[in-house]
Amino acid sequence: MPRTLTARLVAVAVLLVAVTALLIGTATTLAMKRNLDAQLDAQATESLVRTVNAPRGGPGDDGGPGGDGDGFDPFRDILRQDEGALVAVVPEEGELTGAVRSEGDGESYGVAEPLSERQLESLHDDMPYAEYEPATVRIPELGSYRVVCHEGEGGWVVVGLPTADVSRTISDLVRFELLATLLGVAAAAVAGTVVVRRQLAPLREVSATAHRVAELPLASGEIDMADRVPERLTDERTEIGQVGAALNTMLDHVEASLGQRHRSEQQVRQFVADASHELRTPLATIAGYTELARRRPEATGTALAKVETESARMTALVEDLLLLARLDAGRPLAREPVDLSRLLLEAVDDARVVDPERSWRLVLPDAPLTVVGDGARLHQVVSNLLTNARKYTPPGSTVTVTGTAAGFTVHDDGPGFPPDLAPRAFERFVRGDAARHRDGGAGLGLSLVEAIVASHGGSVALSSRPGGTTLTVRLPSPSG
Repeated sequence: MPRTLTARLVAVAVLLVAVTALLIGTATTLAMKRNLDAQLDAQATESLVRTVNAPRGGPGDDGGPGGDGDGFDPFRDILRQDEGALVAVVPEEGELTGAVRSEGDGESYGVAEPLSERQLESLHDDMPYAEYEPATVRIPELGSYRVVCHEGEGGWVVVGLPTADVSRTISDLVRFELLATLLGVAAAAVAGTVVVRRQLAPLREVSATAHRVAELPLASGEIDMADRVPERLTDERTEIGQVGAALNTMLDHVEASLGQRHRSEQQVRQFVADASHELRTPLATIAGYTELARRRPEATGTALAKVETESARMTALVEDLLLLARLDAGRPLAREPVDLSRLLLEAVDDARVVDPERSWRLVLPDAPLTVVGDGARLHQVVSNLLTNARKYTPPGSTVTVTGTAAGFTVHDDGPGFPPDLAPRAFERFVRGDAARHRDGGAGLGLSLVEAIVASHGGSVALSSRPGGTTLTVRLPSPSG
């Protein structure tokens, strides 16, 4: 079988046309032969009846139709037949006689040629000897004949007509049918190729899109997968449309996955670079003060104090990075009932003690709030959010913590996040404007908040505008 779909479809179409044409031709030929044989049998029977009923006046004739066999003369009766016909008499006693009419010199009469002994013997042996029952006999040198017999009082009278005209007509019909079949097959092949190629053109276009995408280097880096199947080839009511739509959907998923992979690679690179930078600063400070203490023993106390401060800062950073790595790895947190109302109350009280320059408000419902999770990590979430509010709002600002059945919110009336920073607020090592807060940070606070809340099955949302910033933390209820 051909390999391409176009060749297979054309081959099947051509095969169907050829088989159909052969079946029709065979049926037509058989019907035509049956019809011509019936006509030939009727003509032979009519000739026999005409011969039997012809008036006779010769010696031995009874002077009327239907006489005995002795009254028939093949050489006389043959002239009443068509060209090529034969008449034979098989008497009960005596020799077999017969003649065949051949073309004569005149316009109306032919020539009666006697049958040879061999021809008469063949006719005698093959003749069915059944009253008016047509049969086919083959006579040497004359060919095939349809013969009909009549039994008279003196023997059998046989009249036959040649089947050459029928055979010739059937042969011509078969040749015409074969020629028509060949022309039909050729036309079907040409038309089928044109139609199939035209109908499969959209499929080739879909395939070309897939090939172009397959040739893209997808191993690394940012991938531009702009190629898509045209919209006109994505109608899912058609088979090609279903393929086109499925390919476009797959390409969308692949593009999204590759984009996510690229962003992850960039984040990892940025993470490594930022972590290295954050760790390099305290390490450089420690190295500097250590060198100072070695050269100037009187400054050892100051140097050790600074080394202790930077070590604590570096330890906190490493612990935050380790916690993020554990959360990213999917390490489960503790799962126990946590009194969220008490946790918020303690965190707000701590903030009031640490920063009396701002107004700290707490709004809680009458019923206690309870969630299931890790109490220490949830306390870290609240502390990080309140620390961010303290860092990024001016003195005199109001920070409101509101507990709800779905979690809690932290709202401040500060200047808000810069528009270019808000979409990336939860990314790691993202910092706000250093001029707007007093002490620096590693930029991991909100990243930790999001990772911890996500590990609890919750979510964090940020809404910020000048004069108001709200962070909403949603936590699953104990029943959920």
